[in-house]
Amino acid sequence: MNSGPLNAITDVEGLLVGHHQQVGDGWATGTTVVLTPPQTVGAVDARGGAPGTRETDTLLPENLVQHVNAICLSGGSAYGLAAADGVMRWLAEHNRGLQVGTRPHEVVPIVPSAVLFDLPVNAWGNRPDAEFGYAACEAASSGQVGQGSLGAGTGARVGSLKGGVGTASTVVDGFTVGALAVVNAVGEAVDDLTGVPFAARFGLRGEFGGPWPNRAATLPDIPRRLLNTTIGVVAVDGKLAKAETRRLAVAAHDGLARAVHPAHSMFDGDTVFALATGTKPLEEDGADGGGATNAPLRALALDRLCAAAADTFARAMVHGLLAAEANGDLPAYRDLWPEHSR
Repeated sequence: MNSGPLNAITDVEGLLVGHHQQVGDGWATGTTVVLTPPQTVGAVDARGGAPGTRETDTLLPENLVQHVNAICLSGGSAYGLAAADGVMRWLAEHNRGLQVGTRPHEVVPIVPSAVLFDLPVNAWGNRPDAEFGYAACEAASSGQVGQGSLGAGTGARVGSLKGGVGTASTVVDGFTVGALAVVNAVGEAVDDLTGVPFAARFGLRGEFGGPWPNRAATLPDIPRRLLNTTIGVVAVDGKLAKAETRRLAVAAHDGLARAVHPAHSMFDGDTVFALATGTKPLEEDGADGGGATNAPLRALALDRLCAAAADTFARAMVHGLLAAEANGDLPAYRDLWPEHSR
């Protein structure tokens, strides 16, 4: 398998990503938005014991709404869900949403959202609001996605190290699978005896630079954060039904579990959204001369996409770890193993 040209979720044509953050003077938090093209199907899977989410019931396969206009990922714990208000305002100004009236502006934007816990690195009361979401939309583009300590990853922490935003993509069977992960887990992401990230082996040739270090490091004696949460998005340019799209989110959690240990704890709110932009059809099942199905081609194709989703999400998490920068006493990977060059 190969990555797309940017090795980013924006390799899935039509997706735009924007970050907004505030740092300094008691601030270390932000918001990341993924804007979708029309007719993008959305789904979600939450595995952590402490999720903070909005509009996730809308994404259940049995419910009415099929398409989403944006995904909002934010710091600020439950307070940060307010960032989605700004995303809705931006979309409404652009007449994008579920049409509920006869005039173009009579829409209700569908913006499923999830937040992570970063309150301890901010002065109390400093958290993303609607202006963060609006500014992230204004910054959104189809180009290379910024990684590390920005957007929703500004105040992120993974175990004993600084976390951050990471992204990756994979081209498989003519489809492009992209992932964006905000790495903010209770568990560790690195084998401290070798300096090698747990998910490093899923990288494509030369993807993470190298060589990997092969030495132990003393992790900082900083009290562990008991509330965290890894959140993210996996996307494909295939035409999938809502239930099929959810399978991508389910598979992406396998990638998350490869990248941090332990994963999906009672103190994480691990939530992954899935998007299917619908530009490329999946192969349909084969049939014999009498019309009976004899080859589950669609399920086989979906299975390949799910396998790619797991690997791609794991790689995105490694990128988020490697790109992060230290925040106060909390070191980044690059501080403990500076000999590793990206």
